[in-house]
Amino acid sequence: MIVDGRASVQFAAGRGFRFRVTTVDTKLTYEGWVWLAGYVLAPDGEARERREIFVQRDGLRWAPRPRRPHR
Repeated sequence: MIVDGRASVQFAAGRGFRFRVTTVDTKLTYEGWVWLAGYVLAPDGEARERREIFVQRDGLRWAPRPRRPHR
C-alpha cells in the first residue's frame, strides 16, 4: 500500500511510505479509519521497519510491485 497524506495528515509533506500490511485490526474505531500492522518497505521491496498505523481506509492506494534487478 502507499501510505501518504491521503491516509493521514501525519504522513503528509513527504513523510509517506510503501507499507506491506500483515494484520488489519477488527476493533471498532472512528468511521472509515482502521489500525494496520505491517512493514515499511525499502525501495527494493524489502521490509525495513515493523509499524502499527492508524489511517483512513479510503486514503490508501495499491503500490506497484518494485522492480528487482536481474541477477
